[in-house]
Amino acid sequence: MSNIVFDSHCHPQMEQYNSDRDEMIRRALDAGISMICVGTDLETSRKGIELAQKYAGMWATVGLHPNDAVNDLRFTIYEYEELLKENKIVAIGEIGLDYYRTPEPDKQEEQKKVFGNFLDLAIKHDKPVIIHSRDAAKGSTGKVHKDLLAILNTKYLIHNTNLRGVAHSFTGGIEEARKYLDLGFYLGFNGILTFARQYDEVVKYAPLDRILLETDAPFLAPEPYRGKRNEPFYVVEVAKKIAELKNETLEKITDQTTENCKKLFGLL
Repeated sequence: MSNIVFDSHCHPQMEQYNSDRDEMIRRALDAGISMICVGTDLETSRKGIELAQKYAGMWATVGLHPNDAVNDLRFTIYEYEELLKENKIVAIGEIGLDYYRTPEPDKQEEQKKVFGNFLDLAIKHDKPVIIHSRDAAKGSTGKVHKDLLAILNTKYLIHNTNLRGVAHSFTGGIEEARKYLDLGFYLGFNGILTFARQYDEVVKYAPLDRILLETDAPFLAPEPYRGKRNEPFYVVEVAKKIAELKNETLEKITDQTTENCKKLFGLL
């Protein structure tokens, strides 16, 4: 296995780790696991930056989760732009659309507006983006991706820019995957792969040089840890599953996904 494995999306700053945060982080770092510490609002973005600046092998992002975007009445993009002056910030995110917890059409429109504002910020500062997407319910797969891709394509047409990023926790189908890949985006896969079979074909379809490993810790713990608090140390279980699905060695998966992560986030 590679000397370095990247968990491209985790939240070690969240309250679930308040009792053992340093120990949890050290467990991952000692195992050769580097981390992208992803912000979901102003507070978690700030805390993520503090952690990234404290530890070698950690980097941070700044972003506003779409469900928080409709509840943060004090939101201003300039507060996030100020955070970009800090060291070790490698991306804007997580940002995007979530129709599962925000089913109201007017609030979905607000999510689209905030998402567009953050894309403009990423373009202005030449940062990759980490995109969150969740559809309304079973049977509605595709609507959230359709809306996300429409906004992304509009930004490409307007700015003719090097907008780039990753579709985090990707749970779309092959058609949606193809459209993100056509835009130059990466696909992020996590522990869902270890207990849900409906994404096997998407993983097989996706080129290995466009895949990122992630945990989304403290959420979505993989088998054999399902039901427990997730943590970056478990990212190897995702790598094992992808190796199985692609009939490749674990070392090939970890080496390539590490290079992918470094390339996207400018860590080469």
